[in-house]
Amino acid sequence: MTAETISSGHDDASILDAFEIRVLAVLAEKEALTPDNYPLSLNTLVNGCNQLSSRDPVMAISESTVLDVLQRLMQRKLVLEVNQAGARVAKYEHRMRLKWTLESDKLAVLTTLMLRGIQTAGELRMRGSRQHEFATVTEVETALQFLIDKYPPLVARLAKGPGTKEPRYVQLLAGDEMLEQQLVADALSNNASTTVQRSDRQDRVAMLEEQVVNLRTQIDALASQFNEFKRQFE
Repeated sequence: MTAETISSGHDDASILDAFEIRVLAVLAEKEALTPDNYPLSLNTLVNGCNQLSSRDPVMAISESTVLDVLQRLMQRKLVLEVNQAGARVAKYEHRMRLKWTLESDKLAVLTTLMLRGIQTAGELRMRGSRQHEFATVTEVETALQFLIDKYPPLVARLAKGPGTKEPRYVQLLAGDEMLEQQLVADALSNNASTTVQRSDRQDRVAMLEEQVVNLRTQIDALASQFNEFKRQFE
């Protein structure tokens, strides 16, 4: 694992846990993707948190846990409960845009990092495009720099790993301890992927070697048959 020494700069009171990060990110994502259904009901929010696509890691959070998380986030002014006229259930909206003064491009980048972990600017451009259309990777990098320059910073740039061409970025809302856990998990995932690729190459080489041996055996057999055929006319 290669990374710059990073400190989130967040005190204990401002650190968010993994469930809080997921709930906030889902609220921000759905605000952009399904504005007609926003703010979100508790049931819709739970489904978004446990969604199988566009999530890393995939979670299985109960409705009661999400409700507890919402209460904590409301106390910290990061979520607002909305009671709409005629609505039978309470709904919820995030306040990240106001809390950290984020325009749509910055919010899209931060939300994508919260939902999908460590990523390059190119990956963020592709994966965040439904929330905000980035014309170039440079636009993503500009948004990232804004998030890096905030105090305390919301995002950090990681050092390039061996053999990598692009730096990667990570959100800092979880604080130093969870950041380290995320970096370790990411490194293990990359190592596992490398091991699988190496194993696949070894398997292909072994298969090719076996095919070469079989072809040589067949050629030797054909040569023997040809020689035997020739001797019949000598």
